[in-house]
Amino acid sequence: MITKEAPAAAPAPTPAVPEVPRPGRKRPAWDEVPRWQIYLPLGIYLVFTLIPFYWILLFALRPAGSTSLVPWPMTTEHFEKVWTDRGFGTYFENSLYVGLATLVMTTLVALAGGYALARFDFRIKRGFMLALLCSQFVPGALLLVPLFEIFAELQMINSLGSVIIAETVFQLPLSIILISNFIKNVPYSLEEAAWVDGCGRFRAFRIVVLPLLRPGLIAVGSFAFVHSWNHFLFALMFLNNQSKQTIPVGLNSLMSADSVDLGALAAGGIVAAVPVVIVFAFIQKWLITGFSAGAVKG
Repeated sequence: MITKEAPAAAPAPTPAVPEVPRPGRKRPAWDEVPRWQIYLPLGIYLVFTLIPFYWILLFALRPAGSTSLVPWPMTTEHFEKVWTDRGFGTYFENSLYVGLATLVMTTLVALAGGYALARFDFRIKRGFMLALLCSQFVPGALLLVPLFEIFAELQMINSLGSVIIAETVFQLPLSIILISNFIKNVPYSLEEAAWVDGCGRFRAFRIVVLPLLRPGLIAVGSFAFVHSWNHFLFALMFLNNQSKQTIPVGLNSLMSADSVDLGALAAGGIVAAVPVVIVFAFIQKWLITGFSAGAVKG
């Protein structure tokens, strides 16, 4: 009688050996880092950041000829001097007009151009985007001669309109790119749903898309306003009359080859910085949200 041999039993699996952690220094978690290691570098950085601002306030508020490191007794003579005698009241009005007009024109044109790039396909779309990107490498000084020739032919020299147009042209490429990215982040299905409900393209954009673009519009508009407020070259080249000058040119007029009135210059710098500080203080939340949203391609 032939018997079959029983199959050999499978070898038992070898139990896994637990990995022994290597001896070494454990990296501390963020919560375990001592607070002084965080606050000390931040405090040093804050001191170095605030020293120039304190120095400006010191020269602007202490009397002329004083060498005290504390602005006491305080005086407003430097502010009165630059606002009335040096014409900074007029410069402030001109800069405000240029900044607000540039904000409106840049936002409207960038909104139309950004929507076209985000929602339509055409042959030269890639080339147009490449041209917009390459234009950011062109410094504003190279645009002075052609723009001056154009404005001279249009008889717009010594007019605030020339500065507004130049600032708008300079701001449009980056603004169009940012606005197009904002619109790409808005789902196209929302517009399609509005079309089904009977809305036209413009009405669907105004009702559905435009409210969602508020952070982006605030970011683009504030950037255009601040840049036009601080820009020096266009106002210097296109405006000859002192009554048409802006604040950056007014600050430059406070410095001469022989002497510099530090008190008046510091007071003028504070007058120039106040609107920018107020703008960023009120729109900081929208500005960060808008730039972070526009940096991501949908």
